[in-house]
Amino acid sequence: MELTKKKVLVFGTGISGIAAAKLLLEQKAEVVVYDGNEDVDKCRIIDQICDGKSVHQNVTVVLGKLSEELLDEIQLMIISPGVPTDLPIVDRFREKNIPIWGEIELAYRVGKGDVLAITGTNGKTTTTALLGEIMKNFNEDTYVVGNIGNPYTSIAGKTSERSVIVAEMSSFQLETVYKFHPKVSAILNLSPDHLNRHHTMEAYIEAKQKIAMNQLERDTCVLNYEDEVTRKFGETLKANVLYFSSQRILEKGVYLKENAIFYNTGENEIKICQVEELKLLGIHNYENVMAAIAMSASYGVPIDVIRKSVMEFQGVEHRIEFVAEKNGVAYYNDSKGTNPDAAIKGIQAMNRPTLLIGGGYDKDSSYDEWISSFDGKVKKLVLVGATREKIADTAARLGFTESVFADTFEEAVEICIKNAVPGDAVLLSPACASWGMFKNYEERGDKFKELVNHI
Repeated sequence: MELTKKKVLVFGTGISGIAAAKLLLEQKAEVVVYDGNEDVDKCRIIDQICDGKSVHQNVTVVLGKLSEELLDEIQLMIISPGVPTDLPIVDRFREKNIPIWGEIELAYRVGKGDVLAITGTNGKTTTTALLGEIMKNFNEDTYVVGNIGNPYTSIAGKTSERSVIVAEMSSFQLETVYKFHPKVSAILNLSPDHLNRHHTMEAYIEAKQKIAMNQLERDTCVLNYEDEVTRKFGETLKANVLYFSSQRILEKGVYLKENAIFYNTGENEIKICQVEELKLLGIHNYENVMAAIAMSASYGVPIDVIRKSVMEFQGVEHRIEFVAEKNGVAYYNDSKGTNPDAAIKGIQAMNRPTLLIGGGYDKDSSYDEWISSFDGKVKKLVLVGATREKIADTAARLGFTESVFADTFEEAVEICIKNAVPGDAVLLSPACASWGMFKNYEERGDKFKELVNHI
């Protein structure tokens, strides 16, 4: 669709909506930005879109209700990922046969270059970040975009035919793609998530699988062989399918064998690295690494570039992030472990005796499963924040008696430093939100890293 002089409505005033509006203005479209919240600051939105310029041509902001007159004028709607597609206002656009694109579809149609796209329930961000590093080491004209926090629309106008776009795709973003066509795609795994939005597991899976719907025989879809849904999905695709597995050796694909990761081309078995050489820990992270290897290898990245990249990759910030090794003690920042389920992953990833910092804001969580996941790995649990007594009581009830309290976050880190011996790990994985002590988990993780790096 030619966008010049088209009247386009952008639904949503968040990061994605602002970036989409900017891209549309670059394409000489007439932009209407809409938000159902009448309290949104119009001037702030326009300033963000126009970067503070005094001339605000071709952009208006509409809040609250949309008039029938405006509906009749709109030729295209761009919907932000956070806006449910079954809202009555969206249905009104459908009834008028107005095309409804997501911001991913808009960016893809405007942008150039090859797209390598990743989705799945868990592990998307780590895999996307790693694949981004591999591709940057192969092609400096690489952009990492999507659900990872950098809207695809913010860079689409800068791309060229030689560009590579590494994109993390959520189910919300994939609901509204039509011609989106990645050269390489991946579905890492599928388990129940966002059912309040998708309503059924079937609808959630269908949204995820749209990542590969336009792929052809010359394209590749990377899938998890150990996930029954993705394995069976591979049998339905036109695209070349490349599996990865943490449980078995594959005739072709990427897999774990004898604590090493191998890539089998179907003709040759190539060792990438020992898992001990990675800075990431845990089977779930080895699967993320395997997916990134499969995607980059199928794109044609030399094995030496892949190997060097995966061994140097530090991980995603605040997610079981290796900080440093000081005096024989390894320090890990998993501040993003803001609930017990997420924090369990942190414990499972540890391969050393561990001193664990936990506690924080009380979200009425139950900590039984988290404490049970310690499984002999946790030497000492150092607790801070509003939940410390609740967690200590749970731990004692379950037979774990090595809990201590700290009055401040700094004291908690100091207790760990004093009690750790060479060969131990210190892990910040709180199982709680940071509120009351920090603005967010990022600030908490940054403080932990600052204290560690000053040892």
